[in-house]
Amino acid sequence: MSKSYSFTATIALILLVASCGRKTVVNPSKPSSKLSTQAILGYPSLTTGNASADGSEYLLVKPQYVLSYQPLKGIARWVGWHLQTSDLGSADRQDDFRPDEDLPRNFTMIKPTDYTNSGFDRGHLCPSGDRTATASDNSATFVMSNMIPQAPSLNRGIWSDLEDYCRTKVKRGSEAYIYAGGYGEGGKGSNGSANTIASGKVSVPNRCWKVILIMPQGDNDVSRVSTEKVEVIAVNMPNSQDVAGTSWRKWQVTVRELERTTGLDFFSELPQSVQDKIEN
Repeated sequence: MSKSYSFTATIALILLVASCGRKTVVNPSKPSSKLSTQAILGYPSLTTGNASADGSEYLLVKPQYVLSYQPLKGIARWVGWHLQTSDLGSADRQDDFRPDEDLPRNFTMIKPTDYTNSGFDRGHLCPSGDRTATASDNSATFVMSNMIPQAPSLNRGIWSDLEDYCRTKVKRGSEAYIYAGGYGEGGKGSNGSANTIASGKVSVPNRCWKVILIMPQGDNDVSRVSTEKVEVIAVNMPNSQDVAGTSWRKWQVTVRELERTTGLDFFSELPQSVQDKIEN
C-alpha cells in the first residue's frame, strides 16, 4: 500500500468515526407514544413526535429532563422536569459546560465560549441545584441546550430565588413539575441590549418564564392533581438587568395568560376541567 493511499484511508476512517459519534436523524419515522416521567403532565409542544414538520423544534428526552430545542435559535423553547427529594443530594456543582452531543450532527453546535463577553449569563433552565443526587445528574444540566442567554441580574437574582423556593418546598415534603423557557427576541444584559449573541447563532429571549405545579409527595401524580391541594405558580420575567431589586412574585401571571403569550399548552395530560381550574 502506498503512503498516499494509507494517509487517505486514515483520514476517511477518522471522519467515519467522528460522524458516528452524533445522531444524524432529525425527523424520526415513528412518533413518541409515551411521555417521559420528567413531564408526565404533558409536553407543552411536540406532543406527537420528536420533530416539528418545519424543523423549528426538536424533542430531546434525557433521564434528567425533557427539552424542545430550536436549532435555528440555538436555545430550547422549553425544558420540563420533575423535582422530588431523591433528586437532591450532596453532589458538587460540576461546572462542565459543553455542547450537547445528543443533538443531531447537522445542527449548529453551541459552545460555552459563544457566551463569552456577551453580557449574558449561561442561564440554566433545569437548574444545577435540582440535580444533586449524583455527579452525573448534575453534569447533565451543563449541556448548552439547557442554557439560554440571561441578564445577570435576572439569572443570579429572582430567577435563582424562585429555584430556591421550589427546592425548599420539596425538602419539606412536596414534589414539583416544572417547565421553563424564554420567548421573544432582545434582552438587556450587562453590555446593553442585544437580539443575538455569538454572531447570530444564539437568540436572546426578551422574556424568561416558568410554570410550576407543587403537590404533596405521593404516587399516581396525574390522577392526584384533581384531588390534592396543589400550588401553581407561573411567572413571566423581563430578560433585563432592570429586574434587579424586584421579587419574583411581582412577575406572576396565570398559566392561561402564559399559554396565550407563548403559544404553548401546559398540563395537557390533565382533564380539561382540572386545567381550567389550575390554569386560571
